[in-house]
Amino acid sequence: MTSDRIERDPRRPVYVISVAASIVAAHPRTLRIYEDEGLICPARTPTNIRLYSDEDIRRITWIRHLTRERGVNLAGIRLLFELEERLGTRILEALYDESTRRRAAEEAAREGSSATGSAAADPAVSHQGD
Repeated sequence: MTSDRIERDPRRPVYVISVAASIVAAHPRTLRIYEDEGLICPARTPTNIRLYSDEDIRRITWIRHLTRERGVNLAGIRLLFELEERLGTRILEALYDESTRRRAAEEAAREGSSATGSAAADPAVSHQGD
């Protein structure tokens, strides 16, 4: 059976600013700031309404990750985007993958230590012969 589903073009602008902001868990004003800083460039309708593509959403997600998880300011992000463009490499994906792996390892370590720590501190565990 073949799928009748058509692949969407990730460059096609389809999301208005309120929907895009909701997808990335940001305020619409934040997206306007990113645009003012030259970090994103959404398409515009003839009536000047901003439309964001899946690629724009992905880029905003990187921006949010870098500012929140990595502490990079918007000027630094602009430089990273420029470097990525010049070098033709995926610098941001490498940073994101590294951060994701580190976060997963930290969570696993926390869960492991809390599981052993809670068993040792559990008053229901009786010590017969004490």
